[in-house]
Amino acid sequence: MKPENDTRISEFYLLGLSKEPELQPLIFGLFLSMYLITVFGNLLIILAVSLDSQLHTPMYFFLSNLSFVDICFTTTTIPKMLQNISTQSKVITYEGCIIQMYFFILFAGLDMLLLTVMAYDRFVAICHPLHYTVIMKPLLCGLLVLASWIMTALNSLLQSIMVLWLSFCTDLEIPHFFCEINQVVQLACSDTSLNDTVMYFAAGVYAGASLTGILYSYSKIVSSIRRISSVQGKYKAFSTCASHLSVVSLFYCTVLGVYLSVSATHNSHSSAVASEMYTVVTPMLNPFIYSLRNKDIKRALRRITGMAAM
Repeated sequence: MKPENDTRISEFYLLGLSKEPELQPLIFGLFLSMYLITVFGNLLIILAVSLDSQLHTPMYFFLSNLSFVDICFTTTTIPKMLQNISTQSKVITYEGCIIQMYFFILFAGLDMLLLTVMAYDRFVAICHPLHYTVIMKPLLCGLLVLASWIMTALNSLLQSIMVLWLSFCTDLEIPHFFCEINQVVQLACSDTSLNDTVMYFAAGVYAGASLTGILYSYSKIVSSIRRISSVQGKYKAFSTCASHLSVVSLFYCTVLGVYLSVSATHNSHSSAVASEMYTVVTPMLNPFIYSLRNKDIKRALRRITGMAAM
């Protein structure tokens, strides 16, 4: 298959969340606030893990990586959206759209894989506590994160290159606030059957493998917790994975809710509004979930804020 682009285009038009001019300042303020909270909250998690030696464990290593990915995930879409609102422009260049698409697929995939790796970490910690330090060595932790980056980077690169092969017509309006790959492919004049096949296959493999790994890990965790005799022991074991379970539930419930609502309504605007949940709201809430439900993180954050106040 040779790259072709019969219609030379230089830009797309992002229609955003609303066409109503009076709503633009409200949308700008809301998304700016959520973006700043997301960046600040996740940076605090990264700082807490980096500066507190007691948090130099596999669980918090994966958490700091997840926080970094969440910052990058929101930065891929929100700043461009805010720029377009402030300049009253809907334009995104063709190259900018492809780059945004690449990084969005990359960080969305990384989110799923890191949540799966974190589930495996909790599985080893609770089901094989005596072998935890032997299994979860720094080398293995690094390799798990590196493998996640390589897999998602290759998938994202493949799908982005395949979009470059498409020819586009005169309708270049994307009914979304970012270059969502499905919306972009739908604008193509050329045959998109291969793109659709690869896109849905990759989504199915990533989501299916990730969710299967998480469900398997937690089924084993629940079985191990049920075998613990004391109530205090059960509570202590469950509390170590409660934050991760909350984040997983939030992420997958919002993603599932988005695609079920889109399938039911077949409305592009509804898709854009629903996508806010997993692209903006979930990364914003993750630091709150971990800081509110985790004593170690709260202690480290109090130390950081105490140092800043001195």
